Amino acid sequence: MAKIHWLQHVPFEGLGSMETWFNEKGQNLTCTRLWAGDALPSPDSFDALIVMGGPMGIYDHDEYPWLIDEKEFLSQVVKRGIPTLGICLGAQLLADVLGAKVSANPTKEIGWFPVNRSDDIPDFLKSVLPEKMTVFHWHGDTFAVPDNAVSLYSSKACAHQAFLFNDHVLGLQFHLETTRESAIALIDNCRAELVQNPWIMTEREMLSDKHSFDKINALMFVLLEQFFPLKG
Repeated sequence: MAKIHWLQHVPFEGLGSMETWFNEKGQNLTCTRLWAGDALPSPDSFDALIVMGGPMGIYDHDEYPWLIDEKEFLSQVVKRGIPTLGICLGAQLLADVLGAKVSANPTKEIGWFPVNRSDDIPDFLKSVLPEKMTVFHWHGDTFAVPDNAVSLYSSKACAHQAFLFNDHVLGLQFHLETTRESAIALIDNCRAELVQNPWIMTEREMLSDKHSFDKINALMFVLLEQFFPLKG
């Protein structure tokens, strides 16, 4: 079985639907709970890495000093060519260690909004990711596309929604892993962000259609199958 490690920044943001998928595939999941003070593992101790989201910013070192060690750890992982997926904050952290700027987006983007695929998307992802898809968002910051990386998606509210670096580092600003249950956890813990804004949906709007979560989860599974090494 493959050893899949993941980094958790807050207790209410887990792997979502990915946890079920990896478990059904018989893969070995391990986690570093940075919020709880867990030590980071050796980069040689796993086959692939997932870096999850969180409400903090990547430069909030004073409040979250473990961000400094995490960035050094991610730099080592990237240099080793280990397949790495970053989601939301995770994507921003990966962009940062790759030398790209992370900054406040012109607007927060929270809820269900479409993203459009770039013409530059590589063939192995073009075959599994659609030209346009409506996905779940919850972010206020965004990243620039790192040098030697390819921009994959954009939206009206956010120019850079995903990037691929050297075919082994994938950053997604949006969420494909979110389930209805994990969306409720986000809402419960970050409700103060749900202010009136054209790019911020209400709680009711976000949770009204269960099938929307099923659709993005199916896309997540196809992407994981394509991107991550699995062993029987």
